[in-house]
Amino acid sequence: MMQMPEPTILKGKFIQLEPMTLEHVGGLAYAGRDPSIWTYMLYGLVNTEEKMAGFVKEILSRKDAGTDEPYIVRDLASGRIAGATRYLDIRKKDHAVEIGGTFYDTDFQRTYVNSEAKYLLLQNAFEKLGCIRVQFKADSRNLRSLAAIERLGAVKEGVLRNHMLLEDGTYRHSVYYSILPEEWPVIKHTLAERLQLSSDPI
Repeated sequence: MMQMPEPTILKGKFIQLEPMTLEHVGGLAYAGRDPSIWTYMLYGLVNTEEKMAGFVKEILSRKDAGTDEPYIVRDLASGRIAGATRYLDIRKKDHAVEIGGTFYDTDFQRTYVNSEAKYLLLQNAFEKLGCIRVQFKADSRNLRSLAAIERLGAVKEGVLRNHMLLEDGTYRHSVYYSILPEEWPVIKHTLAERLQLSSDPI
C-alpha cells in the first residue's frame, strides 16, 4: 500500500525541501519576482507578495484536500528560498504521484537546485512512499522544462492536445513523461553522479 506523502523536511547536500506554509510567502514572492518565470505556468503572473499569498493559499487548500504536498526549496549555502515544488495529483489507490508546480528564482535556474530537488522527491516517492509511477508534464512550448525532464531519464509518453485553457486564452498542449520503479535505480545513479552524492537508499 502506498503511503501518503508527509509534511516532513527532505534534506540533501545542497538544498532542503520544507513543507510550504504561509510564513514562506515573502521569500517565495522574492524568488518569483521575475515575470519570465511564469510564462508557461498555469497560474498567470505571480510576481508580487499579494499574488503569491493567493497562490500559496490555493496550494495549501489542495494539500488539505489530500491531492498535493507542497514544498519550498531552500538553498543551504545561502539560506535563501530558491523556489517551490510539490507532489500533485496524488493517487494513493494507484500508487502514483506527479512532481510539478515547480518554479525557481532566476539566480538558481540551471544549477544543482532542480537536479537535487528531483532526486529527493523521486527517492522519497520510490523508496519510502512505495510509488509505482511518478509522472511529469510540461507545456509543449516550454523547451527548458522539457529538456530538464528528459535529462532525468523520464520516458516521454505523449502529448495531450488542447489539454488546458490558460488565463491568457492560450490552449496548452501538455507533454507527459513518467518514471517507473524499475527505471529508478539507473536514474538515481545518474543524478547522484551529477550531484556527487551517495546513492544509498534513504
